[in-house]
Amino acid sequence: MPLSSLSLLPLHRAPLPPTSNYPPPPPPSRALLLPLLRHSPLARRSPVSRARAVAADGMAAATAAAETPPTLLEYMGQAGAADDLVVLVAHVQSACKRIAALVASPGNAELSRGKAGGGVAVAAGRDAPKPLDELSNEIILSSLRRSGKVAVMASEENHLPIWVSNDSPYVVVTDPLDGSRNIEVSIPTGTIFGIYNRLAELDHLPEEERAQLNSLQSGTHLVASGYVLYSSATIFCISFGAGTHGFTLDHLTGEFVLTHPSIQIPPRGQIYSVNDARYFDWPEGLRKYIDTIRQGKGQHPKKYSARYVCSLVADFHRTLIYGGVAMNPRDHLRLVYEANPLSFLAEQAGGRGSDGKSRILSIQPVKLHQRLPLFLGGMEDMLELESYGDVQQKVNPGYEV
Repeated sequence: MPLSSLSLLPLHRAPLPPTSNYPPPPPPSRALLLPLLRHSPLARRSPVSRARAVAADGMAAATAAAETPPTLLEYMGQAGAADDLVVLVAHVQSACKRIAALVASPGNAELSRGKAGGGVAVAAGRDAPKPLDELSNEIILSSLRRSGKVAVMASEENHLPIWVSNDSPYVVVTDPLDGSRNIEVSIPTGTIFGIYNRLAELDHLPEEERAQLNSLQSGTHLVASGYVLYSSATIFCISFGAGTHGFTLDHLTGEFVLTHPSIQIPPRGQIYSVNDARYFDWPEGLRKYIDTIRQGKGQHPKKYSARYVCSLVADFHRTLIYGGVAMNPRDHLRLVYEANPLSFLAEQAGGRGSDGKSRILSIQPVKLHQRLPLFLGGMEDMLELESYGDVQQKVNPGYEV
């Protein structure tokens, strides 16, 4: 018979016996189990010891569960945060997880090199928006819309604030991706945001006007603010007005878990962070302050070291943990969505945010993209800096890098 014909023949297999014909095996006899029980550590203890061991195991399990750090949303629930605020922050963290994945993806360099195509450019030169900025902005805006809790969103990437909803309780100001021009060389970047209550007394005004005025609240009215650092770890640092707390993204669970509770900036650090290639453009007071502290001749007898990333979130995060001062002495950083949120975090951690003369949170914004000098740091360092008086850089020749 040819082989090709074999495939046409029915296959005859012996039927498998029904499983019901095979009763389950009997349990092992006591005679077999006794040798095993005699050699177990628990069996060698007295009945009281065995009971204590079982209780200790239970307590250890309960303690381990109690010591598991809370997630960001669990922490907010334990702290009694308003339900609407919890929902809003849940959507912010969701957006930031997407941005974290985006900036770590292989295609991010191309996005950071390109030129943005849509929207109205609000900055030029080295600060001109990139496709990665616009994409991050869309991710944030989309999440805020879906939250159902945002009336107005104001972003670095939009010329005007965006009115989202007539009856939602919050206003969000944000720099969706600070430092995006550094992504090509894998320098840390970040998202900065601030949350205000919607000003219901403005509801009678035209939409564009009430959107603008809601966005121009002073930092003293912040309900919450935070930043997300995209680096070797993704850290979500936030304050609701009762301390500053850091949460690190656990990539196994996809949750931000509490790793830095109740952060306190050391009143006195030993690091200053500034681009001192601009030294000869600085005013005399700032040059004198830097010369003094790096020689160890200031109020602190130790010599200061310079650490400068040129990424605002990264430089501020290091200052928040180690102390010292992070600064940009010229009119460069935005009051509404950079200086105010970070100054709020600094104050909640026992530090200070200043323009070199005045408390940042007390400055009334007059326009959305208003710029100013920014100094952030521990309280003693900041007071010493401000004592030099003339620390704001007025010369601004238009740096290319």
